Amino acid sequence: MTENPDGQIPDEGEVVTYERRGPIAIVTMNRPQYRNAQNSVMTYALDAAFTRAVEDAEVKVIVLAGNGKHFSAGHDIGTPGRDHHVHYENKAALWWDHVDRPGGDQRFARESEVYLGMCRRWREMPKPTIAVVQGACIAGALMLAWSCDLIVASDDAFFSDPVVRMGIPGVEYFAHPWMLGPRRAKEILFTGDRFTAVQAYEWGMVNRVVPREELEAQALELAEKISAMPQFGLALTKKAVNQCEDLMGMRAGMDSVFGLHHFAHAHNAEVGAGSLGGMNAKSMKASAAQNQNGAE
Repeated sequence: MTENPDGQIPDEGEVVTYERRGPIAIVTMNRPQYRNAQNSVMTYALDAAFTRAVEDAEVKVIVLAGNGKHFSAGHDIGTPGRDHHVHYENKAALWWDHVDRPGGDQRFARESEVYLGMCRRWREMPKPTIAVVQGACIAGALMLAWSCDLIVASDDAFFSDPVVRMGIPGVEYFAHPWMLGPRRAKEILFTGDRFTAVQAYEWGMVNRVVPREELEAQALELAEKISAMPQFGLALTKKAVNQCEDLMGMRAGMDSVFGLHHFAHAHNAEVGAGSLGGMNAKSMKASAAQNQNGAE
């Protein structure tokens, strides 16, 4: 990835860390000062870490975590490191670079690669993945968690996809009906409300809810248990379940909704509200707080 001179990116150091503990690779998002908001620098650092884990024959299970109080606040729409004008090497989608493309061409090219494409790429990794979620898991962070095979959440975790406030029908990796069921998916999208780890567990989205202080230990215990299984058997089993999800329409449904997502961006721009419907990070946070009666 190279920097476009029109959009200088601050050097934030190592935005993703990698650690091996025996048969387990721990990949950790490391922008805690921004609640691990995901820019392209982080996306490609995540991809490099996942690639490293997949290519290491000794790694049996991959754990995805977020450093700090929150797992992730989603896609970066407001930090100094936001980077719509950065060149990157296409890995997830064979499409032209978004930089210097106008309008919807730029957005479609970027989001096909960095958002939908990367999450699909990670979902298809041949090794089991566990998302370890604490605090906020919002919008684009749901995409990361849903790309993983299992989710272990702390009892203080909360989830939401509030992008309907932008006039957009959910995030780009539109797995909502498969992860939550159609009626719950409609409720959380229509209202933009947060839902708790306990609710996510009851709805079948989360595998385990544990006390915050036990989150890492219990997630690693689960990873150790999985790592005792044959590696190729795990890979084939993961592929089998993913194929069944896709036969139930998940991949085709996402393709369909991705078109609606971009139509919404275009509509917002056409009516003069900007592609995000006049919203930004600050107004989204204020709107969410008001909707939750001032809850932090």
